[in-house]
Parts: sequence; C-alpha cells; structure tokens
Amino acid sequence: MNDPDASMPPPVIVDTNVVVAGLLSGRAGSPVMRVLDGMLSASFPFVISEPLLAEYRVVLLRPSLRKAHGLTPDGIDSILVELAQHAILLAPRRAPPAPEPGDQHLWELLAAREDLVLITGDRLLQQDAALGGRIVSPAAFVERWLQTGR
Repeated sequence: MNDPDASMPPPVIVDTNVVVAGLLSGRAGSPVMRVLDGMLSASFPFVISEPLLAEYRVVLLRPSLRKAHGLTPDGIDSILVELAQHAILLAPRRAPPAPEPGDQHLWELLAAREDLVLITGDRLLQQDAALGGRIVSPAAFVERWLQTGR
C-alpha cells in the first residue's frame, strides 16, 4: 500500500539564494523557478521567520541584483508580501553553529521544527552530515516532490 503523504512535500525553508535565483532564472521550468512559483502559488507548505524575510528583502534590494531582476523596491515588496501571505511564520530556536556563520538564522529556523527541510543552492550546507536528508537542492526538491503525475 502506498503512503498517501509520500508525494506531499514536507514544510520547507527556502534559502535566499533560491528565491534570488528563481527571480533571475530565464529558464521556464528550472528548479529554482518552480520553487519560487510554488511559494507564490502556495503549492506546498513553506516557513519563514522575520529575519529570513528581512534577508530576502535586503538581498533583493542590492543594486547589482536590482539591475539584474529589474524590479523596483515596490515590486520587491509586493512579491515579499505575497510570500508572507502564503508562509507559515515561525520563531527561530537556538541551534548548534551552522557551517557558515551567515547561515545561522537558517539553522535556528530548522531547529524550530523537526519536520522542516531546507532548500538551498549552497553546496556546503547541502553537505552538512549532521542534518542528513533535511537539506536538499532545488533540483532534488522538485524531483522528489513537485514532479507531476506522482
């Protein structure tokens, strides 16, 4: 008998690099674009914290990225409001040190719930043995949970 929840994605945390790559991707259907589109359409459960949402904004407002994605600050804020409306807001918890100090907020968000999975393009984070299968690439997430017909 098949597990009915096997095809349902777990609640995820989407790293800033995936959101940025989704906005910059020119390839329709790319894994990063599918993750961002899924967030915007509430196709799967995802969580944010206030620090993560703030990081999304700060990074997307960087002049070099604004030039690349072409969005105004109001356009960025509209996207972030849409994301926040679909997200589960969680408070981070104390966590062991992350592999990179700049990613500590992600580790603290992962510590908030044991069922969370982090989607990131950061290979160093993907290789963290302590969290095992809780860290996946955008391509792995799409292949496992977002393929049609599963």
